[in-house]
Amino acid sequence: MNQPIKKKTRLPINGVLLLDKPVGWSSNDALIKAKRLLNAIKAGHTGTLDPFATGLLPLCFGEATKFSADLLDADKTYQTVVHLGVSTNTGDTEGEVIQTREVHVTEAQIQTVLEQFKGDIQQVPPMYSALKRDGKPLYEYAREGITLEREARPVTIHLLEFVKYEAPFLTLNVRCSKGTYIRVLGEDIGNALGCGAHLNALRRTHVGHLILENTVTLDQLIEMSEEQRHALLAPVDALLSSFPEVLLNQDLSKRFLQGQRISLAKEAVAHPSELGRVRVYRVDPEQAARQLLGSAQLQEFGVLAPERLISTVDQH
Repeated sequence: MNQPIKKKTRLPINGVLLLDKPVGWSSNDALIKAKRLLNAIKAGHTGTLDPFATGLLPLCFGEATKFSADLLDADKTYQTVVHLGVSTNTGDTEGEVIQTREVHVTEAQIQTVLEQFKGDIQQVPPMYSALKRDGKPLYEYAREGITLEREARPVTIHLLEFVKYEAPFLTLNVRCSKGTYIRVLGEDIGNALGCGAHLNALRRTHVGHLILENTVTLDQLIEMSEEQRHALLAPVDALLSSFPEVLLNQDLSKRFLQGQRISLAKEAVAHPSELGRVRVYRVDPEQAARQLLGSAQLQEFGVLAPERLISTVDQH
């Protein structure tokens, strides 16, 4: 009689893995594969990359998932190749060609047009997107041949840098605010040049302060042992390093983990001058060690209000 195959026990892993997502994979499929390879209980990603796109996809495990939303709000940086003269129904290589036009543009004309898209602009979300209308993603309407009116939304293009133009391919570097669709930016640039366009390639190089150079590929993960994979994980506070820090002693740490608001001014605890989100640590002067407790909001008069707490921290 065949013995049933015993399932491997999932591990309570906490940390951040910087994945270089391959082309052709959805962000969710890449997450599921990495979660299986690390044998983790809980995992999530910090904003999707389209299947045709590649590059930096931060994956959060365990307690790090509590802070993944902070990266959703972060600026993103991409390198993209815009194919001038060919428009598709999705704005990228996955769609069907709907129009082809001749391309007669110079580098000077391109540089002039790029200036129109720098700074604060209005952008109409694409039909092929996960935005919902009446509980249904826009891409489902698009697949049914239905086009809905969409309101333009404000986004910010912090950097729009010309890299090279080898007709009909235009390579650009883009740093933008959350909610920006690079597909739409490519299409709008093509329309402003009078020839239309779609994205031929898209590679994300930065998410907030996280960079592509520190990533690992799925192929590399597959070749590693489980221990080697776990060693790649950055600590949970890698997601919070852009926020100022507040250091608490043992007694104040206990109160913080119980959800109590703390008057840092009254307790003579050093704190940033600016209000807003901070990361909070427990410090042990004797061991010169510190431990992340979570995030908090620094409010008026030096009041520290707990926000998201690390549940695995020993409160004693």
